[in-house]
This record gives sequence, C-alpha cells and structure tokens, in this order.
Amino acid sequence: MTYCVAARVNEGLVFLSDSRTNAGIDQISTFRKATVFEREGDRFITLLSAGNLSISQSVREILQSHSIEDEQTGEPLTLWTATSMYDVARVLGSAVRELHQRDGQALREQGVDFNVSMLLGGQIGTEDPRLFQIYSAGNFIEAAPETTYFQIGEAKYGKPVLDRILSSDTSLEEATKCLLVSMDSTLKSNLSVGLPLDLVVYRTGQLGQAHILCLDEDNAYFKYLHNSWGPKLRAAFDAIDNPVWSLESSAEHPIARTQSRFSPLKKVTQSAGSTAP
Repeated sequence: MTYCVAARVNEGLVFLSDSRTNAGIDQISTFRKATVFEREGDRFITLLSAGNLSISQSVREILQSHSIEDEQTGEPLTLWTATSMYDVARVLGSAVRELHQRDGQALREQGVDFNVSMLLGGQIGTEDPRLFQIYSAGNFIEAAPETTYFQIGEAKYGKPVLDRILSSDTSLEEATKCLLVSMDSTLKSNLSVGLPLDLVVYRTGQLGQAHILCLDEDNAYFKYLHNSWGPKLRAAFDAIDNPVWSLESSAEHPIARTQSRFSPLKKVTQSAGSTAP
C-alpha cells in the first residue's frame, strides 16, 4: 500500500509521498513514488503514483516520450511541449490508456487488476499552478478553491487534519506542516505506509526552484513533528470537558436533555401469569 497527498494553495503546491511497497507481511520494499520533471524558467511538474508498481513505473517511462494531438493546431503535444498543465494531464491520461491497451488483457489473464492512480501538479510559464488527480481509465479531475488537496492510496487516516486545516489561503509553510501531520497520522495507524518520505514544495512563479527533500527517521523536523503531534493532540482532547449525565448539574454543556427526540427501545419483561397480546 502507499499514501500520497498533494495540495494546491494560493502560494504554491506541496507534494508528499511515502516509499513503502509490499506484497505480503514478509516482503517489504522501498520504491520512490515521486517524480519531478523540470526545465528551469519554463516548467516545473511533479508526479506522485499509487497502485500496481509495475504499472506506475511503466506509465512514467511512457510519459517522457508520449504525445497527443493538439486540439487546436493538430501538432503533437508532449510533456515538454504542452503549454498548459491541462494538456500535460491529457498526455498522462493518454499514456495510461496506451499502457492499458498494451498490457491490460495480459494482466487480466493473470488475475491482476489494472490499478494505478496519480497526482499531477505544477506550473508552465505564466499559467497559475494547477493540480490534477488521474484515474486508472486515464480520466482526471482538477483541484479547485473548494477542493484544495487530493489523496491516493491509504487516504483515510490522514484526511481529518486536511479537512480541518487546509484552505486556499493556507500559507505554503502551514500546508507543508499539515501534509506532514497527515502523513504521520497514517504512519501511526497503517504499517503498509512507511519512511522515507519524498517532499516537494513549490512556490508560485519559481519555475524550477523548489524544495525537494527525502525525509527519514533521522530528519530533525519530522522527528520533532512526530514527537509533538501526539502529546499536543492528547492535550487538546484533555482540555475538552467530559460529558456530564446529571440534569441537576451546573455543567455549561450538559449532554443530557429534559426532552428527547425519541425514546430508546426497551425490552418489557412480562409479569407472571400475563399473556402476550
């Protein structure tokens, strides 16, 4: 399994992925799931992948030389000639479909699903940074101001903090911290997600100058975050009053009510000698 997450905020883009793959409890490997395509001053693109490792690796190889037809000019478009991130997403989706046509039947015959999902984001020229999620069918959706992040892989454990913290106005530094907390929560709850982590932080307009880091268990900041988040979460939990059951209590927020919307079901014990209706 894996966990990848990416966010688009007004200040830029943040990408984070783990590196654990496994085919059983005794066969665990480390593979990088983040790829950066960069031409300084022109474009900066990051790709994260989850799903079948052989499929995602093949898609990345095909992507580097794959082309589609420009909808307006009819000229071939590639990762390196596309003038918008939307067209790059189209190129990637087409590469996924090409691989499915080539290998899909053979995989089905071996009982293997064609399973791959990807997060693609970046900036080309003066266009605003954009973020996409690509599915196994090659179709995709784009992040919007109301949906600032995408997750693929083992998403459920890291989702709550993203929903509570992230918005378009979140600073790039806070977005980075939020994604790292999301990843730490996933690491805590799922052994199929593991270190090291690949982190890419891109600021709008930089076109090639990004923070690209590999974080392992010795990274000072991630170690600090890991050791701080649990106790601070516990302290916030402890600061909330426990429920008070007595209506006579002076509690500011009583959980009991004098009237209820419904009455709980109760089992009625029949007295001796009575008969059921």
